[in-house]
Amino acid sequence: MLKGALAVGAAAAGALTVAPGAAHAASPTDVTPDAAKAAPFANPLVRNRADPHVHRHTDGSYYFTATAPEYDRIILRRSRTLRGIATAEEAVVWRRHTSGDMGAHIWAPEIHHIDGKWYLYFAAAPAHDVWKIRMWVLENASRDPFTGTWVEKGRIATAWDTFSLDATTFTYRGSRYLAWAQKEPGVDHNSAIFLSRMANPWTLTGPQARLTTPEYDWECVGFKVNEGASFLQRNGRVFMTYSASATDANYRMGLLTAEAGSDLLDPTSWTKAPRPVFTSNDTTKQYGPGHNSFTVAEDGRTDVLVYHARPYKEIVGDPLNDPNRHTRVQRLGWKPDGTPDFGVPVADGPIQL
Repeated sequence: MLKGALAVGAAAAGALTVAPGAAHAASPTDVTPDAAKAAPFANPLVRNRADPHVHRHTDGSYYFTATAPEYDRIILRRSRTLRGIATAEEAVVWRRHTSGDMGAHIWAPEIHHIDGKWYLYFAAAPAHDVWKIRMWVLENASRDPFTGTWVEKGRIATAWDTFSLDATTFTYRGSRYLAWAQKEPGVDHNSAIFLSRMANPWTLTGPQARLTTPEYDWECVGFKVNEGASFLQRNGRVFMTYSASATDANYRMGLLTAEAGSDLLDPTSWTKAPRPVFTSNDTTKQYGPGHNSFTVAEDGRTDVLVYHARPYKEIVGDPLNDPNRHTRVQRLGWKPDGTPDFGVPVADGPIQL
């Protein structure tokens, strides 16, 4: 466990008010249930959008955000159906600063609705030091996240001021938690995954636990990486997926499991799968699947895996400069023992959830 003074950094002064036109453009896709059943559903769902996050809200809509390949803005889409995300108009709700701490590498946004307000978690770096990546939070008190003002609440402060990204939040046994990836000082890796309780949606409190660090060969190809955590509570257990290795065809997903009722901040509560659970597939021609989120289909019962992958293996230059990580979805299966069955990343084309 790691302990330390965990106060949020000074909030940035700026905020962005979304223009009314942008809100209108991003209104929910108007699809009747019968039309939704007849509409084609195909992968990739959204092209050139990596690190996808889908939030199904109590208003019945799906809210989608993801990394844009220019790394310069945060986008939102909204649809009454999962398939409608593909054609929903996209609104830019925040842009990088032209200088200062949030001037580069706008990565992996997630949208969450907490205590009546909307929050966007994302990573950013200073314009003058683009690898000094840290985690930041935006807040919008409007009922509709496509309207109102996104207020910059500041940086999420952790025990160390080091490379950190991929914040995600969830509730468990009445407490809110944040998980994130971070470079631990003095340890030979690029990032491990940590967990902490939250005092509010932008402030950590209490001990910070390291849940997983790159240790297997398949987690250390190109870079020693554990990142992009996502949580699912089902069948008396808590499951945490994460992504490992470089962001090319070697990118893949791992899995940790804890029993419901256990102390999630105790690393011994978690069992780590020794082999990846979701990997590149030459038969379906999908490569580097990872940085997933979970949602449910319109029936409220079918679990859905949301992730990105490329349709080819070979990349010229830095994979981070290749824009073709596309958002994809497929049904998440379940094994007889109650653990998730990820299968393989399905081929491009029509799909059935």
